[in-house]
Amino acid sequence: MSKKGYTGGQVLLDATPGLKKKTFTLAAMTFFIYCACAGGAFGIESMISSAGPGLTLILLVLIPILWAMPIGLYCSELTNLAPVESGPYVWAKMAFGEFWGFSFGFWISLAMYLTGAAYVVLAADYIGLFVNLTPLMSFAIKAAIIIIFTIVNLMGLEEVSTASTIFSIIILIAFAAVAFVGMANWQYNPMDPIVIQGQNALSSWGTGIAIGVWMYCGYVAVSFLGGEIENPQIIPKGMKIGIVVIALSYILPTLGGIVSTGPWTEWGVSIDYSSVLYQHVGPWAGAAFMIVAVIAQCAIFNAAITAASRSFIVLCQDNLCPKFLSTVSKKRRVPVWPILILAALNLVLVNLNFEILVTILSPVLFVLYVGLSFAYVKIRKDYPVEKRGNLYYMKGKLAPLYICGGPLIVGIISFLVNGTEYFLLGFIAIIAVVIFYPIFKWIYGGLSKTDPEGNPINPKTKLAKGDIGRFGIFFLLFGIIAFLGSFFLVWYEGSWGPDYYLETYGSGIMSNFWGMIKIARWGGVAMLALGAVLFLVGKKCDPIPKED
Repeated sequence: MSKKGYTGGQVLLDATPGLKKKTFTLAAMTFFIYCACAGGAFGIESMISSAGPGLTLILLVLIPILWAMPIGLYCSELTNLAPVESGPYVWAKMAFGEFWGFSFGFWISLAMYLTGAAYVVLAADYIGLFVNLTPLMSFAIKAAIIIIFTIVNLMGLEEVSTASTIFSIIILIAFAAVAFVGMANWQYNPMDPIVIQGQNALSSWGTGIAIGVWMYCGYVAVSFLGGEIENPQIIPKGMKIGIVVIALSYILPTLGGIVSTGPWTEWGVSIDYSSVLYQHVGPWAGAAFMIVAVIAQCAIFNAAITAASRSFIVLCQDNLCPKFLSTVSKKRRVPVWPILILAALNLVLVNLNFEILVTILSPVLFVLYVGLSFAYVKIRKDYPVEKRGNLYYMKGKLAPLYICGGPLIVGIISFLVNGTEYFLLGFIAIIAVVIFYPIFKWIYGGLSKTDPEGNPINPKTKLAKGDIGRFGIFFLLFGIIAFLGSFFLVWYEGSWGPDYYLETYGSGIMSNFWGMIKIARWGGVAMLALGAVLFLVGKKCDPIPKED
């Protein structure tokens, strides 16, 4: 149903036909969200030594309030309104049209397809702490994990949910043990120091936020199952409980670890959560916890396959990518080809040193999460909550301000303090959409193929009417970010950046701080100039339809 004729209730109910529906219990939904978004507090260890113990605990409380909860709430509300797969694509398309929908769908799909293998690598690394693995043995373990969870996903959503529930219970019990044992052996002041002495306070905050935000990402994963959830009203309940559970599973074990096991400067270096049990219970407990670490990575990988394999379904149905990516099996009703493609891709990626790729994609995710909060506000205007009946939506006049404000502040900071090299390289993935969108539009036809009247084509460009102007807005927006960001980075990293990047990378463009700044600054100027030209040309020759 289009927004013009909206009279109430859910929309796009027929957008993802053929999928098998599953009724989720509250526990099953909560545990799926936990596995998709957390899978344990692994990663916070380096936050303690980089930002300071006190600031780490403060950020672990603030970030879920300003970042995770707003994202979780808009995901819950939008999935209730439009219960379909490929959530980010659908929401951005509903709010801003085909081009921006494709952009958001492309970004989230790219991130999920290229980062899932990281969890397999981590699982094998944890196993390597107990067993001396040869390269062949390591690959065999990685391949076994990929094959096992590919089979689980091919079996269906019921099996994925069952695995998530079992894994979540094991992980939460293990971290509860760390919290209990740690606080029972309280020796240190958890707030001493709040920030690292002799270090720029802003730098401590920036480092902590960058790590903390990554730890509280992933809440859009549930939106990729919207067309398979029989009772989407369970999502907001599971989301709220899930975020609280995730926050507590981060805060309490971290508090227990800081107060019982030191020095805090060695966290993430020679001390981790297993050290709490190793020191205060015994070596067997530490070893058992490391086994849980392997389970945790498998849990996240299992959920990542589920979400990623659904990311292209609606894009296929809208003729913006190959049709076979939306084909579901006759018996299990799951997207077979995307799951198999993910398996093959992961078998390759686990052999590569792709940590830098994961970090490059972080700015893309920041842009995506912040952008979706604005799509949420636009959708609220087009599909008034007053007409939605008993569908879930966040109540209160200040709801849109909260949903946009927190992610906007945290997202901008995270994008800028992620590192100059990642700030710069992140634009590669961001700008890639203006290359792939025209190609896919020309090959597959896009929305105009099934609804030429509602989505008219510009006969000269063979793109949607108004796309030239949209490209102009795209380049203007990201040109401003690149240009202004270059000045912020000089202020933020200028005193230590040149030496740091030279020492870290040795040679090449990423070793040259001032060279990267020039690329960001002049690249921003170039995007601003190109954006202005495209916008003016579009306004004259290819105006954006008034509905946009």
